[in-house]
Amino acid sequence: MSLSTKYNPAEAESKWYEFWMENKLFSSTVDYNKEPYSIVIPPPNVTGVLHMGHMLNNTIQDVLVRKARMEGKNACWVPGTDHASIATEAKVVALLKEKGIDKKSISREDFLTHAWEWKEKYGGIILEQLKKLGASCDWDRTKFTMDAGLSDAVTSVFVDLHNKGKIYRGIRMVNWDPQGKTALSDDEVIFKEVQSKLYYINYKIEGSEDEHLTIATTRPETIMADVAICINPNDERFTHLKGKKALIPLINRAIPIVEDDYVDMEFGTGCLKVTPAHDVNDYEIGLRHKLEVIDIINDDGTLNEKAQILVGEDRFVARKKIAKLLKEADQLQKEEEYTSNVGHSERTDAVIEPKLSLQWFLKMEDITKPALKAVMDDIIQLYPPKFKNMYRSWMDNVRDWCISRQLWWGHQIPAFYLPNGEYVVAKTAEEALEIANEKYNQNYGLSDLTQDEDVLDTWFSSWLWPISVFDTDVFTTGEKNEELKYYYPTNDLVTAPEILFFWVARMIIAGYEYMGEKPFRNVYLTGIVRDKQGRKMSKSLGNSPDPLELIKNYGADGVRTGMLFSSPAGNDLPFDEKLVEQGRNFANKIWNAYRLIKGWEVDSNILEHHNHTAIKWFESRFDQALEEIEDHFSKFRISDALMSTYKLVWDDFCSWYLEMVKPAYQKPIDLETYEKTLGYFEAIMKVLHPFMPFITEELWHQVKGREVKDALIVSSWPTKSPYDGQLINDAAQVFEVVSQVRNIRASKGISPKETFDLTINTQNQELYTSFEAILKKLANLNKVDFAGKVEGALSFVVKSDEFFIPLSEQIDVEAEKDNIQKELEYTKGFLNSVTKKLSNERFVNNAPAQVVENEKKKQADAEAKIKALEESLSKLV
Repeated sequence: MSLSTKYNPAEAESKWYEFWMENKLFSSTVDYNKEPYSIVIPPPNVTGVLHMGHMLNNTIQDVLVRKARMEGKNACWVPGTDHASIATEAKVVALLKEKGIDKKSISREDFLTHAWEWKEKYGGIILEQLKKLGASCDWDRTKFTMDAGLSDAVTSVFVDLHNKGKIYRGIRMVNWDPQGKTALSDDEVIFKEVQSKLYYINYKIEGSEDEHLTIATTRPETIMADVAICINPNDERFTHLKGKKALIPLINRAIPIVEDDYVDMEFGTGCLKVTPAHDVNDYEIGLRHKLEVIDIINDDGTLNEKAQILVGEDRFVARKKIAKLLKEADQLQKEEEYTSNVGHSERTDAVIEPKLSLQWFLKMEDITKPALKAVMDDIIQLYPPKFKNMYRSWMDNVRDWCISRQLWWGHQIPAFYLPNGEYVVAKTAEEALEIANEKYNQNYGLSDLTQDEDVLDTWFSSWLWPISVFDTDVFTTGEKNEELKYYYPTNDLVTAPEILFFWVARMIIAGYEYMGEKPFRNVYLTGIVRDKQGRKMSKSLGNSPDPLELIKNYGADGVRTGMLFSSPAGNDLPFDEKLVEQGRNFANKIWNAYRLIKGWEVDSNILEHHNHTAIKWFESRFDQALEEIEDHFSKFRISDALMSTYKLVWDDFCSWYLEMVKPAYQKPIDLETYEKTLGYFEAIMKVLHPFMPFITEELWHQVKGREVKDALIVSSWPTKSPYDGQLINDAAQVFEVVSQVRNIRASKGISPKETFDLTINTQNQELYTSFEAILKKLANLNKVDFAGKVEGALSFVVKSDEFFIPLSEQIDVEAEKDNIQKELEYTKGFLNSVTKKLSNERFVNNAPAQVVENEKKKQADAEAKIKALEESLSKLV
């Protein structure tokens, strides 16, 4: 294969993705001879297009899947999309509106026809975009949460939980989205700090001339729904008002004054208006005192006839108008600026309206217990573990889950209403009819049944995802198919912390309820991708780059590595396009390294080579790096694993090893060194492949022609071997000497071509003797000797060893003294910090022995270096 002078990402990406797909190299089938490794994709909304969060999340998943595949595991990554009830319905409603069609003017069936047409046309866009990133999903397994089998599973689970008494229908206070016109669960409400006002309103005491109570509220538009005023029984200011009534301003309806410990005597005026229909806490007070409920707000957020005034006005418009009317009536005492946390719909961003509504609920108290225990006992591991406390807090305070939504797009609730007002829950209308006729001894027909209009919460289908993507019949038969037996529980879940409760916790609940075990072993929680100002990237802010444009400009491998360069688990990623540029530069570095190797002339007649030390060193360094990389992977430190790989390639292989072994200009290299070098390059391609699949596959096939079965994607992951730690440390010391010599050249403006003599004053001559050829080559030295200290020469210190370079030109003594003094001060500061650490008994007693030993070695090295620097300084008079 001919190798171009420059890497072309677009060409490689197109070629190798097609190759992998054509040869079914992402495919996975049950094979009991191999260990399964399965991941289910967090199904993106069917409305979605690729954004930076998807890029990060799916890059991490692909890294894990590709590594597992190379480790010989049967890697199965299941892709799919979520029907996203509210978001999709909103898209379709908007689309119809553009065509001049109002949702209210068409039937449910017609609306769903439009919705399915939209889904078929646009619903798979994001999955196609993921292919550009290199996602190695088993695309033949692609699922959609409203596929027939998955829908049957959802219906079966609803019927089962209802029959177990865990699902019930009742009137409860819910979170109402006036824009989406649907109920939401608590987890679908996002609280935002909002600047509002506190209105102090006077309520006249009934029967008095001018006595009144002043009540502070942020929602004056709800006063027409007040049913009582509440005071604290311990508040002596209002003792005389017990048993009396007050008049609601503007409408003059009399309401009782009641007592309840809930009232905070310090907040506002110490009095509370009780509006059970429009406040969760007021609703609880209303239940305790058997108060009436007056709902004055329509489903769309406008005031209804029960409000008596401002009927038809939007709630926020009504707020301003009520304030004005109260002022005119001299019943508004004052207004104050006030900051409060206001609930917003996670989907539409509309301000939530607390509302009493007849809905379907799932009892959560008992069903969550196994799921809580699984995480607390580390049966399921969260990475990073800091999220365990957040998880426990949510589970300890969980409320019944409102699972019904007032929408048409989604899984319609399998409840069928009878002419007698009762309902029957069953998978089909036919089953419901049979149950109803038997239960009520009737002869109803199908036309007598009316199915519940509502659909289920989106998460009620996706909580079954790790099960239903493999087996949908298990929910009715209880029998697992071969796929479920083999792939479940899945291995790792990669997702965002913001859906820890929406989705992760609920999947764990469903796993224990229906499989009796965890749905996955590990949960890796990514951070949020933010811009340089720390803002979350979003279309509305215009601060998010187009991921596909980034791939076009920098290549998929560049984008993947750029995303991972600074994204430790659970911490936000401060994204900067320079990171992606760094990723592209890394790809170019790898390409050019291979071009350098392939450009060498090889002479098989050269029997003796001079690269024995370099080869031994790189073998050890590779095995050490592999140990580090695998340790990072085992702890889900994916960013650290990439950085260790990056340093192995850029620093150890390119900057040191290739420089050590490359032949002199127009000279050949011996065959053994050449073959060893190509072998190391191939090993590096294996370690790099999960992070940079395209360039590595391209170069893997450039090294030698390979068949499909030998493609890099299915090649074996390198195996660890013992390494020589002392050799690695010795080499690091020699590299520091080389760097110091190069720095002297740069600071003195001396050409790299000009050779030096180097004299070393050391107690460890053997170290430098074994590396002498390398030292001379990399530092361009005439000779290395061990004659002791040299007067009138440039000097530097590495560890406790002194190095002297005699220069023919006059040395600037003052400048040298200044340089040594600066290094001396730095080393003393370093020694001080190490000494402080070692004098800390807590550190010494609790840190691992090896860590303490390393600090002691640092201390000894610093002390020796200070001594050598002080001696050098004393000789510069």
